[in-house]
Amino acid sequence: MTVDWLIRLGQPERWPAHMLIVLAVSFGGALVLVRLAAAVGAAIGGTLIDRPRPGEVQRRPISRTGGYGIVGAFLLAVLTSLAFANWGPQDRGWGGTLAGLAAGALFLIPFAMWDDYRRLPPLPQLLAQIGCAIVPLLFGIRIDSVSNPFSTQSIVLPFAAGVALTIFWIVGMINALNWLDTSDGLAGGVAMIGALTLFAASLLQRDARGELVPQYTIALLPLALAGACLGFLIYNFPPARIFMGTGGSMFLGYALGVLSIIGSVKIATAVLVLGIPILDTALVILQRLARGRSPLRGGDGAHLIHRLLAAGLSVRQLALLLYGLTALFGTLSVALTKTQKFFGFAAIALAVGLLFLFLKRRGALLPPLSRGPAAPPQPPGSGGS
Repeated sequence: MTVDWLIRLGQPERWPAHMLIVLAVSFGGALVLVRLAAAVGAAIGGTLIDRPRPGEVQRRPISRTGGYGIVGAFLLAVLTSLAFANWGPQDRGWGGTLAGLAAGALFLIPFAMWDDYRRLPPLPQLLAQIGCAIVPLLFGIRIDSVSNPFSTQSIVLPFAAGVALTIFWIVGMINALNWLDTSDGLAGGVAMIGALTLFAASLLQRDARGELVPQYTIALLPLALAGACLGFLIYNFPPARIFMGTGGSMFLGYALGVLSIIGSVKIATAVLVLGIPILDTALVILQRLARGRSPLRGGDGAHLIHRLLAAGLSVRQLALLLYGLTALFGTLSVALTKTQKFFGFAAIALAVGLLFLFLKRRGALLPPLSRGPAAPPQPPGSGGS
């Protein structure tokens, strides 16, 4: 009876309803769990509360633990999605894939909590991120090939190269989203749009012959992440009432990194839609190295976001600008061919680089943006680096 019920749930005509259920669970779960997580952070107090300083826009203490509600809502929606898997040959091993996704997140969360509460030094935090990236590898989640933008054939990677690239990709995504979390609404909104793009890419997946082969089961995962982000944004859109903290921003980067690998690798799609935070991270690292400064040491206002705020944009204008650009790049990432994506990312890289130079020449630089009590230089993943 149970098997028959699962088969009926997996019928294609029922997928729109399944998607609405998963979206409702993640969104509704976030509305409840984000507030609960924030309340726990407020009750504990200390560094889990971000207190306003002279000259800041923030007017009252704000809890920094809302991100744990995002994690809880996402995992709750993923559990719900298990009822909707086809459990046919195409979903063989799906349980192991979900276990790898969840295990990596659960590995990451204690270190994120430690950083939220005590501030992890750079090296332990980087090691924790690498360990987190290794966990899904143990469950078979790995980049085994990359698209060749100038050919229909993918480039198959040797095992060691695939492992190294997977770790580099996930750790890079963790830090790209973490470093984006320096202004109200940014990380949650950009992650939501990125997740919706991966959702669309899963539904529009094509095989080697160009025939449409929608990945319905896989599509539920980024949809669950998008719903959790949307629920969080109810509290975080400028002016924010709750912050996500390291736990939320690290998790969002991890989740997007892994979801872009699951099923048919969608790295090119993720690189294009998240081009701005990825390029911002790369350019900031290069700038710091060029000045003889550790790339792990923040507090220099070097990020594009800081420079745009210094140039006169309000926090809300900045959020809406990033949303619009991310949505544009997300649309292009789904609509363009592999070759067009390659040149599209090159164009974005050129535009971001020129914008950096323009703002730098104007002297658009802010003092370090901090959250919480004064702390030593922030490592990767501690919003504001």
